[in-house]
Amino acid sequence: MSPPPPPATSGLPAVPDDATIQDILGVAIFDMNGLPREYYVTPSNTETSWVQTVFQALGLKSLLTASLRLEGFQHIVIHTAEHAAVVIRQKNCYTALLMRGLASEAITETFVDWVRQFEAETLRNSPYFRAA
Repeated sequence: MSPPPPPATSGLPAVPDDATIQDILGVAIFDMNGLPREYYVTPSNTETSWVQTVFQALGLKSLLTASLRLEGFQHIVIHTAEHAAVVIRQKNCYTALLMRGLASEAITETFVDWVRQFEAETLRNSPYFRAA
């Protein structure tokens, strides 16, 4: 029996060598205030409870930035027992990806640049992601 074909990824940015599209379990788009705007689920995971954790982390980031005058936020990684959520700052939003088995060392500049290419319109039109 042959393995199942990879999911359709047309319109999505090319995946870096150290990740595959199947490693993405969900995507959430947040505005620059850290409020969630859109969630996307995948065939292998329809759960969105992780978005609350990202929302809380973005709130904490805002508090720390204001209190400590921290600048230059580019990304954060939130590890859970089973997954990791990677939050990347884009020009007009934050994009969070729920990833399967992602180690902190996998967050390379190439990976961050790849996530920055995600746009809500691309996700809306992708056969791999479904709005939740």
